[in-house]
Formats: sequence, structure tokens, C-alpha cells
Amino acid sequence: MESKHSHVVAPKDCADEMSAYLVLVGQSRCQRSFAEVFNYFAPRLRSYALKQMGNEALAMELVQDTMSNVWQKSHLFNAEKGAPSTWIFTIARNIRFDMLRKQRNRKEDICADDLWPVLCEQTADVNEVSLDEQITLQELGVLFEELPKKQREVIEAIYIEGKSQQEVADQFNIPLGTVKSRTRLALQRLKEMLKDND
Repeated sequence: MESKHSHVVAPKDCADEMSAYLVLVGQSRCQRSFAEVFNYFAPRLRSYALKQMGNEALAMELVQDTMSNVWQKSHLFNAEKGAPSTWIFTIARNIRFDMLRKQRNRKEDICADDLWPVLCEQTADVNEVSLDEQITLQELGVLFEELPKKQREVIEAIYIEGKSQQEVADQFNIPLGTVKSRTRLALQRLKEMLKDND
């Protein structure tokens, strides 16, 4: 007779179960199966993304982009080649690198400031973010709140919402030069505050 606890999923069974769901999504666009995969992986992806990026908005963007990729590419998943978690986290890493690349390119548009390279480098290695680097990223979030509202809005629009400087100028109805100077001032100020906090 089976014990009533037989439905408790062991890690290996869980991988098999997630593989089965992914196959169903790939073959028949099964939304219930996708919901199971989403509910299992979304919180894990979120904590991975938060650790790597130190920012809730970027973390959620990474989770959404990853899971929509999983939905679109589920037919490519092959259980014989690896576990679902390996496949999904590989997608997440690639998206994360794309996000960093976009930030880097945008940062170069703005000014040759050495704050963003430092932050990007800190998040560049998938497995190793040391404690002091995590603290720097968390501190940055706190310091960010101390910026003047107008500078904060510009930085938020560019780095978090991913807008171009021209889009930001249009959004706030201000000249492009003003966007550039606010961005430069904000980055300069963040850099000084980081130094003061050392």
C-alpha cells in the first residue's frame, strides 16, 4: 500500500516532472503545464536575478523575459541533453548578458563615466558576486533614493526602463542636452556618495 506521502516530489522526480511539463508546452502549447513550470522556476529566477543585479525591477524583467523565452522555445528543450533547470538558467544568463550589454552601450552614449563599468563588472560573473559587491549594489539602491527627483527620473528611465536619451527627453519634454547633463550629474553624485560611504 502506498503511503499518503508518496506525492512529495524528490529533486530527481521534480526534474522529470518539469521535463514532462516542458515537453507538453513544446508539443501542444499546454498552458497548465507552462503554469507549473512558471510557478516552480519564477521565484528561483527572481532570487538569482536579484543576487546578480541588485534591483527588483531588473530582476522582474529578467524573470519575464526568461519565461517568455521558455514558452517560445520549449520545443527546443531536450531532456536527454540536460535538466530543465540547466536549460532555463542558461536562457536566463544569456538574457542577463544582453541586459548588461544594453546598459553598457547606453552608458557609453551618456558619458565616459567610470561608475557604470564598475557596477557592470560587479554583476558580470554569473557565479561569483562577493559580499562587498552585493553591499555596493544594495548601497547604490539606497543612495539612488537620495538623488534629486529630476536626476532620479532620468536615471530610472534610462537604466531601469531601458529608454534612449531621446525618448527620455520626449517623455519629460526637456531638451536632449538637459537629459545628458542630469545623467552626468546623477552619476557623478552617485560616485561621490559611494566614495563617502567607503
